[in-house]
Amino acid sequence: MSSSGKAKRLLWLTISHIILILVAIFALYPALWVVLSSFRPGTSLYSETILPRIWTLDHYRELFTKFPFGQWYINTLKIAIISTVFSTLFVLLSGYAFSRFRFRGRKGIMTGLFVIGMFPSFMSMIAVYILLLNMNLLNTHSALIMVYSAGAIMGYLLVKGYFDTIPKSLEESARLDGAGNFRVFFSIFLPLSRPIIVFLSVTSFAGAFNDFIFAQMVLRTQEKQTLAVGLYNMVNAAFATQFTIFAAGCVLVALPITILFMFMQRFLVEGLTAGAEKG
Repeated sequence: MSSSGKAKRLLWLTISHIILILVAIFALYPALWVVLSSFRPGTSLYSETILPRIWTLDHYRELFTKFPFGQWYINTLKIAIISTVFSTLFVLLSGYAFSRFRFRGRKGIMTGLFVIGMFPSFMSMIAVYILLLNMNLLNTHSALIMVYSAGAIMGYLLVKGYFDTIPKSLEESARLDGAGNFRVFFSIFLPLSRPIIVFLSVTSFAGAFNDFIFAQMVLRTQEKQTLAVGLYNMVNAAFATQFTIFAAGCVLVALPITILFMFMQRFLVEGLTAGAEKG
C-alpha cells in the first residue's frame, strides 16, 4: 500500500473513532447524569457540577420507606421470570413446528403471523382490555403473563431460521431409535439451540421487565403495580418534585437488565445471527 493510501486510511480511521466517541458521549451522558443525580442531596436533577459535592444514599432508602418499591420489584420479577419461561417455550415450539412439519395452511399461518407482528402491539390494547375484562383478569399479574407469553409467538421466524440449519440426519437417527416429536425437540433441538434460547430469554425478560403500556392499562392498585408503572405514578403524584428519588429508582430498575446484558452479550450476538444462514 502506498504512503498516500496509508495516510487516507489513517485519516478515515481517525475520523471514524472521533465520530464514535462523540456518539458514545451523547448516548452515555444522560444516563450518567441520572446515576450521579441519584447520589446528590436535595430534590433537583439540575446541578452546576457533574459530580456531586456530597454523596448520599438517602434517596435509595426513601424508595423503600416512602413507596412500596420492594413490592414493585417482586411483582416485576415474578411477571418477567414467568413470562420469560412461557414465552421462550412457546416461540421455540412454534419455530420447531414451522421448521420441521408440513401441514395445510402452513404458509398462510406464517404469513399472517409475520404481517400481524409488523403492527405495534399497542394497537391491540382495546381488544385485549375487553377480553381481560370479560375474563375478570384486570388488576392481576396473570393477565400480563398471558399477554406477554401469547405475543411471543410472533417471533417464530428467527427460531424457524435457526432450526432450519440443524441437519435433518440427527432427527432421522433419533426417529429410527423410536423417538417421538417431543423427544426429538427436547433431546436434540434444545441442546443445540443454546444461543437462540439465551437470546429469546434475555429479550423476553427485558420486554416484560420494562413494559409500561399494558401494565398501566391492566394494573390498578398500588400493591399490584410493576416498577415501570410505579415510577411513572411516582412522578405524577405528591412526590412529583422528588426527582433525585426518581433517579435512584431508575438506577435500580436498569441495574438487573444491564448486568444481564453484560453477562449474556456473547450469546446475544450468536443468537441474533444464528438464524440468518437459512430461512
